[in-house]
Amino acid sequence: MMRVLAFLLLTAAVFAQEPGKKGGYIIQRDADVAKSERGPHDGPGQTVGYVFFDKTPNLRFSFRKRVLKPGAGIGYHEQHEDEVYYVLSGRGVMTLDDKPYDVAAGTAILTRTGSSHGLKQVGSDDLVVIITYETK
Repeated sequence: MMRVLAFLLLTAAVFAQEPGKKGGYIIQRDADVAKSERGPHDGPGQTVGYVFFDKTPNLRFSFRKRVLKPGAGIGYHEQHEDEVYYVLSGRGVMTLDDKPYDVAAGTAILTRTGSSHGLKQVGSDDLVVIITYETK
């Protein structure tokens, strides 16, 4: 499973329909989109965010990767759309509606509209997650 996800990240392609054209594709790599920043939603510490395909017209979902360095986190916040987190590597604690849950590689979390959550890296290794959600 990890090899499949790694392959998808390295060769990430999305087919976007353009008026008058069939199909299409875009390839982006980590190095093309990496941005060092603090944790989102007022989270602590240093992270690296990867927002793929954000300038693609008519794409109705967001596909992201986030690397949380030791001690970093995504601040606790209310969710306004369904969102999926998938842990690629490292360990973390995800707080879902005020309840903490340990997460590690191979863990998938669906946060539904109206729920609240936050995520904190724990341990010595970076916590690496894929995040996807529908956009409007």
